[in-house]
Amino acid sequence: MKIAVLGAGAWGTALAIHLARQHSVLLWARNAEHVEAMRAARSNTRYLGDYPFPETLQLEADLQKALHAADLILSVVPTSGVRAMMREIKASRCRAPVVWANKGLEGTTAKLLHEVAAEELPFGQFWGILSGPSFASDLAKGLPTAMTLASSEAGFAQEAATAFHGGTVRVYTSHDVVGVAVGGALKNVMAIAAGISDGMGFGNNARAALITRGLAEITRFGLAVGGRGQTFMGLAGAGDLILTCTGDSSRNRTVGLRLARGETLEQIISSLGHVAEGVHTTREVHNRARQLGVEMPITHEVNRVLSEGLSPREAVENLLGREQKAEHY
Repeated sequence: MKIAVLGAGAWGTALAIHLARQHSVLLWARNAEHVEAMRAARSNTRYLGDYPFPETLQLEADLQKALHAADLILSVVPTSGVRAMMREIKASRCRAPVVWANKGLEGTTAKLLHEVAAEELPFGQFWGILSGPSFASDLAKGLPTAMTLASSEAGFAQEAATAFHGGTVRVYTSHDVVGVAVGGALKNVMAIAAGISDGMGFGNNARAALITRGLAEITRFGLAVGGRGQTFMGLAGAGDLILTCTGDSSRNRTVGLRLARGETLEQIISSLGHVAEGVHTTREVHNRARQLGVEMPITHEVNRVLSEGLSPREAVENLLGREQKAEHY
């Protein structure tokens, strides 16, 4: 199979390396200088590190060439660029199925990416989402990883999952595109909260509580937009949430850690070197939750820290000061 991977950040590159162990892969990046540097080094030292590219992985800066003759398109561009990328795919007249592996809500519209795809991709072009607990470096190293591939078209879900499945990677299928999308997007918000808690030295008990109540918020939101409850107990829900809230490689947890240490959001973003999707997703989730009437206290406080300048300590005090109630989802 010929696969075009669009986006040469850490995650896109790691997926390209994995896929190239079984398929012919073309990794595209818009920055021609970056592409040339990867060609010369046969690795992506800028974003991923010195993980060597298989011989079956080639590089391209021309999008039309990258899409030409592709059997499958994997989009891993930042969420802010997804709509524009889908429009470029449509304009190219390439009708290969599209899978995206980035996680978030579109800025200003608060739309999940399957909603963007429904608006931008041609009718009849198959598409799906790949999500689950997975850090780029572990995947590039060939360490065991499990993910979920969701599509409303059962046949395509199975076909696409088979392309990713193999070696140390196990891929499950799902028909719940909404639930998988919500789990992948909202876990980044909770990871910022977990990072704040860890950065303030609140310990393991507090982190466990945040993860559990964070999952409750994710589930409430997911059900409100049409997701299935059982999805949030799986890899794309609880699995991804646990990893992102506890792993040292989590960019969003890192944002929370550094906020707790007194750094400004501007300082953190400018020095991070990678996109932390939760920073932008938090505002959109908060706005959409208000429209839906979904109670999301953790998201609300994280949004106040990121957008209103509330101190991390005040946010925690607000959460602890909420009225006592029965536990429910």
